[in-house]
Amino acid sequence: MGVADTQGLTMQYPRVRALDDLTLSVPEGITGVVGVNGAGKSTLIKVLLGLLHPTGGTVRVLGMDPTVQGAEVRALLGYMPEHDVLPGDVSAADFVMHMAMMSGLPRNAARERTSDVLRHVGLAEERHRPMGGYSTGMKQRAKLAQAIVHSPHLVLLDEPTNGLDPRARDDMLELIGRIGHDFGISVMVTSHLLGELERTVDHVIVINAGRLLRAERTQDLTHTTGNVLVEVLGPPGSDRRIGQALLDRGVHAWPVGDRIEVQVERPETLDLIRDLVADEGLGLVRLQEVHHSLEEVFAQGGGPQV
Repeated sequence: MGVADTQGLTMQYPRVRALDDLTLSVPEGITGVVGVNGAGKSTLIKVLLGLLHPTGGTVRVLGMDPTVQGAEVRALLGYMPEHDVLPGDVSAADFVMHMAMMSGLPRNAARERTSDVLRHVGLAEERHRPMGGYSTGMKQRAKLAQAIVHSPHLVLLDEPTNGLDPRARDDMLELIGRIGHDFGISVMVTSHLLGELERTVDHVIVINAGRLLRAERTQDLTHTTGNVLVEVLGPPGSDRRIGQALLDRGVHAWPVGDRIEVQVERPETLDLIRDLVADEGLGLVRLQEVHHSLEEVFAQGGGPQV
């Protein structure tokens, strides 16, 4: 059993079925739930929080049924909504402290925890400013702070990188990684961008039209291909010389930009690459296993282009 589990979960609205016989398990660690807009990600989060009651199937969160134990479940969860719901005339310090106290922390403990989490998310110097003047990235950090201030067992992050520029996206993903790996809080993060999650999440769940398409560990999805990428240091055309020398010896090799990808069928191929580079008087800059990216995995498997 994971931190959240569903069995045959269905959510039927008058004109659309948001979740369709969805069976999945969210394990401990950091799990990415990926799907295009409208795939059912936000509906799933609201069901896990006990804010929506499904029309079919069962759901368990931390061993409890949120349809009948919603308050108990929410006391142990953190939630970061997708949309901007922050009060613009309130400071981050006051808001996060209020949310900590709403979660049951005494005033002094809430004040201490608020100071800690605002420092962790990078808002220590801006904590007394009204949040209405915050940038999008700062608002996302404030939403993240209130989601973790009470040290939840599981935190649900709905599209936390939405609206962020590339650097702010990287910063947010780094924060999510720290929450899951350094703080020991299980994280379920939704996104419609498959590629951005692969360096952060331990598990990937892909849903489409409310149905489960795939659920695996990230490292199993991005397995090595048995190939290596070779980069050499030398005059122009050095990479092509090494590639041709490998082909002459019956080893499959092909150019990838200014590098060579080599199919390694036997361990001796690695020794051959090293010797050829040395014989040519070149420097061996990189000899690296080739991993699939998540986007490549789904492109090759005919999966969703999300």
